[in-house]
Amino acid sequence: MKCTRCRKQTAEIELPWHNAAFCKECFQVFFRGQLQKAIRSFKMFTKKDRVLVAVSGGKDSMSLWHALLQNGYNVTALFIHLGIPEFSDTALEKVKGFASKEGASLKVVYLRNEGLAIPDVIRVTRRPACAICGRLKRYYFNRVAIEDGFDVIATGHNLDDEASRLFANLLHWKMEYLQDQSPVLPEENGLKKKVKPFFRLTEFEIAAYAFINKIDFFHRSCPLSKGATFSFYKRVLNRIEYNSPGTKMDFYQGFLKTLKPVVSKDHADAPENHCRICGYPAYGDLCSVCALKQKMSAR
Repeated sequence: MKCTRCRKQTAEIELPWHNAAFCKECFQVFFRGQLQKAIRSFKMFTKKDRVLVAVSGGKDSMSLWHALLQNGYNVTALFIHLGIPEFSDTALEKVKGFASKEGASLKVVYLRNEGLAIPDVIRVTRRPACAICGRLKRYYFNRVAIEDGFDVIATGHNLDDEASRLFANLLHWKMEYLQDQSPVLPEENGLKKKVKPFFRLTEFEIAAYAFINKIDFFHRSCPLSKGATFSFYKRVLNRIEYNSPGTKMDFYQGFLKTLKPVVSKDHADAPENHCRICGYPAYGDLCSVCALKQKMSAR
């Protein structure tokens, strides 16, 4: 089979959902095109903006970091060290190795230094690991972006992530989450603008990009995420996609075009206050993270 784009080289990467197959060189062109289309169509950022990329060491965030650097964007990566024994240190090694190889800027926040190492917080609060982890990551991404003057926060969420999240939210009619689901969350109420430049690209496409560009990423999944329902929804959609290529893209793009415009965001329940310690949006005197810090220090 010849490459769909150049019609000369042998195709090595088949993408049934695009009815196409590419050689390695043309796949890179396709990949960059999808990335640039996402950035331009949603006005995510320009090359004048300072972009803070949230990295975990996995293929998605590392590939996003690499692709934005290759496309000439002003990028700095932020890694949140979760304090999970062995797992967090190994992930950080991958991230530091990439930064050194590419001469790229990197910032690291150690949750243990904040008194909020994930295993300790779980033990004290008895809350699910993913819920705690997500809250703390969002908080520190925003805090670093504000303190260091970044214009936007970029994450490596891909089409599989967004379609699975949409599927779960629709199944349970979680309107508050549907209102916030978008490739771009604008800056408001003390929260920096957040974007998802990979929302047009699948996990397979990102993995192929990482392989072609020899990106050394962290392969292990978090040991505390076992049993997460999000993975189940991904598997369900993968089975549908296998039988009907293009379903994920149609599903998510259909939401953005038809349902998203009519799902108006209700700001009535949005936090009106700001934390007296850190300034983060809060419903009371303290934000949830500063309240958690106090709880952890009092144990």
